[in-house]
Amino acid sequence: MPIVDMSLDKLRVYQGRNPRPADFDEFWHRSLAEMNAIDPQAEFTPYSYSSKIADCFELRFHSTKGAIVYAKFVRPKAIDGKIPAVLHFHGLSGCSTSWQSMLSYASQGFCIASLDCRGQGGISQDVGGQAGTTFSTPFSRGLDGAPEELLCRDLFLDTAMLARIVMSLDYVDENRVGVYGGSQGGALSIACAALVPSIKLCAPTYPYLSDYKRVWEMDLAKGAYEGLRYYFRNCDPRHEYEDEIFEKLGYIDIQHLAPRIRAKVLMGTGLMDTTCPPSTQFAAYNKITSEKEVVIYPDFGHENLKGHDDIVFHFMSQL
Repeated sequence: MPIVDMSLDKLRVYQGRNPRPADFDEFWHRSLAEMNAIDPQAEFTPYSYSSKIADCFELRFHSTKGAIVYAKFVRPKAIDGKIPAVLHFHGLSGCSTSWQSMLSYASQGFCIASLDCRGQGGISQDVGGQAGTTFSTPFSRGLDGAPEELLCRDLFLDTAMLARIVMSLDYVDENRVGVYGGSQGGALSIACAALVPSIKLCAPTYPYLSDYKRVWEMDLAKGAYEGLRYYFRNCDPRHEYEDEIFEKLGYIDIQHLAPRIRAKVLMGTGLMDTTCPPSTQFAAYNKITSEKEVVIYPDFGHENLKGHDDIVFHFMSQL
C-alpha cells in the first residue's frame, strides 16, 4: 500500500522530535493552580429543544484570562443516582456539536457537554491580549510572548475547567467521565485527560497539536499547521530563533502531556493522514502508560473514519 509517513512498525516505537521544556511540569503545575483559583460561576440556562428524553442547557463559565466560555450541556430527564458524563471537543475552526448528536449519549443515561473553543467557530469569548501575531492557527497565538500567553495553554485549561464543573454536579459520578473528539478535539481530549487524571476514558481521533518539529521536517506546515510556515516566514525568516520557537511550542505539545494520563485510551488513526501525520499522533500515543489501544485505518487520511463513531460510542458505554 502507499505510505506517507513511517512504516507501522516504526510508528509503534516513535518517540517524537519536538523538545520538551525543562520546566514543563512546573509550568503546568502553575497553570493548573491559576485555573483552580478561579470561581467558574457556571450558569446553566435552559435551552428549548424538542426532546422527550433529555433537558438541554447553554452553559457559560469563567476561565483563564477572564474569558467567558460557552458549552452545550444535555442531561437525561430521568436521573436515578449518580450518572456518567462525557465531554466532547470539536475540530479546528469548528464549534460545539449539535444538540441532536448529543442525544445519543443522553439516551444511554449519560450527561454530555460539548465545548466551544475560544476564538473559533462558536461563541466562547476570545479575550486576545497576545503579543505579536494573532493570525492563523491556534498554536501560533502567543508565540511572541511568555509561554503563559500561548492561546493553546488556555484552550487546554478550558477543558479542565469544564471537567471540573461537570464533575462537581451532584448527579454526576466524578469517577465515570470520558472525553472524546477528533483532530483538535482529539488533542483537547488528550490534554483534558492529562490535566484531570481522574478522567476514566479518553478517545482521541487523529489528534492535532503534537510533535510540531516533525510536521515541519515533513514539509507539512500547511492547512492545520500553516501557522508554522507563516510564523517563520514573517517573524523569523532566517530561522535565528528556531530552537527557541520549537521549545516554546513544547509547552503545548500533547505528546509531553500524554504521560500524565491515567485513563483507558482508544485512538483512531488513518495511515494516509497528511494533515496530522501518523508519526505525530504516535509520538503522543507511545508516551501513554495507561491501558490503551489504537484502531488503524490503512487507506484513510484526515477524514471520517468509517465506523469509528460507533466504536467510540461503544467504548464510552464502558463508563
